[in-house]
Amino acid sequence: QVQLVESGGGLVQAGGSLRLSCAVFGSIFRIDYMGWYRQAPGKQRELVARMSGAGTTSYADAVKGRFTISRDGAKNTVSLEMSSLKPEDTAVYYCNLVDWGVDHWGQGTQVTVSS
Repeated sequence: QVQLVESGGGLVQAGGSLRLSCAVFGSIFRIDYMGWYRQAPGKQRELVARMSGAGTTSYADAVKGRFTISRDGAKNTVSLEMSSLKPEDTAVYYCNLVDWGVDHWGQGTQVTVSS
């Protein structure tokens, strides 16, 4: 079974930076995508960034140029480097891994950006 454990969330001022990490445990036969979603209070969960098994990345328009997703295959981790943070980035961020079309989720980590 697959387990995702997130870390790195916290409180940061607008314009600051934060790095989220997600450790992946378990047997993975094929990774379709690894990425990050976020959900703000009263809002639907939205895709922030993802990386395919081949390394292709995609980003939500709202974070393009500010966020960078990366993966460390040897350590089985996926990270999200966030810079130029804005108050509207405030949300619970969830690590996501898709293995043969099956979604696996972390517990979420809170990111709060103050103005």
